[in-house]
Amino acid sequence: MWSETCANKLNEQINMELQASYIYHYLFTYFNRNTVGFRNIANFFNKCSLEEREHAHMFIEYQNKRSGIVEFKDIVKPNIDFDDETFTMLRAFELALELEHEVYLSLLELHKTGEEANDPQFTDFIEGEFLKEQIDAMDELKVYISQLTTIGSDGHGIWNFNENFNKE
Repeated sequence: MWSETCANKLNEQINMELQASYIYHYLFTYFNRNTVGFRNIANFFNKCSLEEREHAHMFIEYQNKRSGIVEFKDIVKPNIDFDDETFTMLRAFELALELEHEVYLSLLELHKTGEEANDPQFTDFIEGEFLKEQIDAMDELKVYISQLTTIGSDGHGIWNFNENFNKE
C-alpha cells in the first residue's frame, strides 16, 4: 500500500527537481549569450537541467506506478540577477552547489519518510537511483569551485577554464 505521506513528500521532490531544472536552464541562458560566450559552461548547465528533469520524470513514473497522483506546483523564477556585478562564473557554480545540497537534503527527508512508512522498496529506490549521484554531483561542483577560486578574476584564466571544460 502506498502511503499518502510518501505520495505527498514525493510530489514535493518532483517539484523540487523541476525547479532545479528550471534554475539550471536559466544559468544556461546566461552563459550561452553571445555577449557572454562561455558555451562549454552553458552546455554543462544545460546538461544539469536535463538531468534534473529526468529525475523528476523518474519520480513521476514511480508515483504513477505506486498509484499516487502527481501534483505540480508553480515554478518560481530564479532569484538570480545576471546584471549584478557580483554575479560571476564562480558564483554560478556556488549556486549550483547550494542547489544540489538542497536537493540532497530533500532526498534524505524523502528517504526518512519512506523508512517511517516502513516502505523498504521506496527507500531502496531513493538509495539506488539518487543518493550516490547527488554526492558525486556535489563533489564535482566543489572541484570546479576550487579551480575557479584559484583562477580568481583573471579573464584569461576564466576563458581557459571554459575552453577546456569537460573535455576529458
